[in-house]
Order: sequence, then structure tokens, then C-alpha cells
Amino acid sequence: MEQKAGASAGGVAPLPVLVVDDSKAQRRVLALQLQRWGYQVTEAASGEEALEACRAVPFEMVLSDWMMPGMTGLEFCRKFKDLPREGYGYFVLLTSKSEKTEVADGLEVGADDFLSKPVSFDELRARLRAGERILGMQRELVQKNRLIGATLDELQKLYDSLDRDLIEARKLQDGLMRDRFRDYGGGTVSLLLKPSGHVGGDLVGSFAIDSQRVGVFSVDVSGHGVASAMMTARLAGLLSGGSPDQNIALKAGAQGRRDAYPPALVAERLNRLMLEELRVDQYFTLAYAEVNMATGAFALTQAGHPHPMVLRKGGRVEMLGEGGLPIGLFDGAIHGQTRGQLRAGDRLILVSDGLTECPDPAGTELGSEGLRQLLALNAGLPSADLLEALVWDLAHHAGGSEFPDDVSALIFDYRGA
Repeated sequence: MEQKAGASAGGVAPLPVLVVDDSKAQRRVLALQLQRWGYQVTEAASGEEALEACRAVPFEMVLSDWMMPGMTGLEFCRKFKDLPREGYGYFVLLTSKSEKTEVADGLEVGADDFLSKPVSFDELRARLRAGERILGMQRELVQKNRLIGATLDELQKLYDSLDRDLIEARKLQDGLMRDRFRDYGGGTVSLLLKPSGHVGGDLVGSFAIDSQRVGVFSVDVSGHGVASAMMTARLAGLLSGGSPDQNIALKAGAQGRRDAYPPALVAERLNRLMLEELRVDQYFTLAYAEVNMATGAFALTQAGHPHPMVLRKGGRVEMLGEGGLPIGLFDGAIHGQTRGQLRAGDRLILVSDGLTECPDPAGTELGSEGLRQLLALNAGLPSADLLEALVWDLAHHAGGSEFPDDVSALIFDYRGA
């Protein structure tokens, strides 16, 4: 059975239509025909009366004569379109006018369609069905927009919750290196950590091996975000001075004294741990050094990390290390070890690739040589100020204060025996 125009499936109420004409006879003819087609019809004898009816009922479809005393159909159309409404109002002008300029005027004020008088009912029914299709699409669009709006609200709540969690995670990560400056007597350690997001994958720190030796390290976990931050938290526990029993670099020495594995062996132990126990799709680079504060001698290993550097007291910069493989990529990887000597006033510097690989606006990376120049330029500054100067100079190089990767650095100042 064919569904009537104006009626909807599923028992939905007929579409309300407003018919506006100063001729009572023409109104009645139109109204009766529309009722036969299943529409719910309201009549108005003037534009003013129709406007009042529209303020009370949000008509979705209006048929209005153009030429009426008082408010014309054109003026009524303009005011009808200006009324606040949730849905769309489809407006059809009934007119004997056929001039293109007059039709353009009607379209300009918002009329959706025109019908010439006397009205052909077959044409009228076709135009109404076209209007209903447009109204149906508009209602569907409104419903989808509501759904999108509700979804966006839910997403915003999730993002806000995630943002709060990331802020707390940032606080916890900052707690991993609560002491940005530490004095070991024979030397001091200054730290810099600037994540590129809420949380990062860089970690720098130090721990006492015994009264004469200290371990310093710089770690850069692959990737960004929460997964990298969780790995840095795990590594912070494995290289913690606060929990020496869990520190992967420490071991029991003679007569119960604390001792340490050589730096190269520390890297190999971490590599086995990543591949055999943790088994995650991550890896990290590492620079780790053991410094004897009584003699100034140090040993270091470099596992895919930027080259460590020594800033001599006189301002000369020396590059150290042999490159090496990152931790967690290759089973049985062998890591080399470099030895060196610090004298009073010398500084051992470890940095992440957030410095050396930071690009300028043209895409050119700072590189190890660029870092060497920045260190030489700021050699006269105390270590905390030197780290701050590096950030400023890096921002100048990058053309802004936002960096594409985490930036971290550690400076060990050797006082001398």
C-alpha cells in the first residue's frame, strides 16, 4: 500500500503545513487537498497572522501567496527564516510572477521553491514530496550532528581524564630525578630533563657506588609518551642509588662492601634483561660512566647514545666513546668500554639525541660538532647555568622553544682529590 504524502512510517504524526493566502476560497481548496494527502493543515489569512502562528508552532513547511495586503509573502518569508528554530523550515511561494528578477528576489530572502498560480495539484504534490525529502535529510543531519556532538563531549571527557593522568604521570616522572643537583664530595652532578610532551622517554641520574666512586647515566627510550615513560620508570629502579639491592650495576664486593660491575658489563646485563625477561617492543640508548673521585679516573660505555664529552677546565671539549649498539635490539651484543682521566675543574657531560638531532627550521641537525661548539661557548658558566644556556641556544637553533624530542643532559663536575 502506498504511503500518503505528509505521513511518516511507524505511526509518526503527519507533517504540519501552514497555508497562507488572503483569499479564503483559495486557502480552503489548498487545505482540503493537502488534508487528503495526509498533511496536518493550519490556515492563515495574512502574513501577520501567519507569523504569529509560526511563533507558536515550528512549522516545517509553509505555502504562502506572494501578493497579499499588508505583509507580502516575500516579507513574511524573510521574517519566517529569521525565526529561531531547531530544524529547517521549507518555504514555497505561490505566485503569478514569472520575471527572473522577482524569482531571484524570492530566492534571496530564503524561499526554497515556487509554484505558479493557478496551482497544479500534480505539480504541488511533487514539490511537497521534494520538500519532504529535503526536510528528512535535514532531520537526519541534525540527528547525526547531535550524535557527533555527544561523541565529541565523551571524547573530551576522556581527553580531560587522560590529561589529568598525564599531569600526574609527569609529577611521578619528575620524582624519579627529584634532585637536579647532588654533591658527592669529590664531585657534583647537575641534571636537565625537558620532555617534548607531558611525559618523555629520557632519563638522567647518578648513584653512589661507595665513598670514592659514583655512577652517572643518560638513557633515551625509543618512542614517546606513556609507554616510553613507563620504561624509564623501570630503568630508574634498576639504576637507583636509593635501592642498591635492585641496582643492576651494583654487586657485593669483598668483606660485604658494595662494588660495581664494569660499565660495559652493565650494558650487557641490561641487554639480556630487555631481551630475556622484559620482552617488550622497545629499546633504548645508554651512556653510563663510573668515576673514581679519589683519582679522577673514569670508565664509560656508549650504547647507541650520543658521544659523551669532557669539558676541560680551560674550555677545550673532547669527544669520547665508540658508538655501540642500543640496548634491547640484538641478543649477545658486545659493548665496548672507554677509559679517561678527569682533573680538578674538568666536567664529564652526557646528553640525549634530543640535543644533537634537534633540527633548525631548514632541517639541519645540531650534531655533535654543534654541541661541542655550544659547550665551548658557555664553558665559563657554572654547570646549572650551562645547562640552562644549552636550552636557550638549542631554542635559538630550532627557531622556537618547542623541541621535537625530549632533551636531557647530565654534567659531572670533578673537584679533585
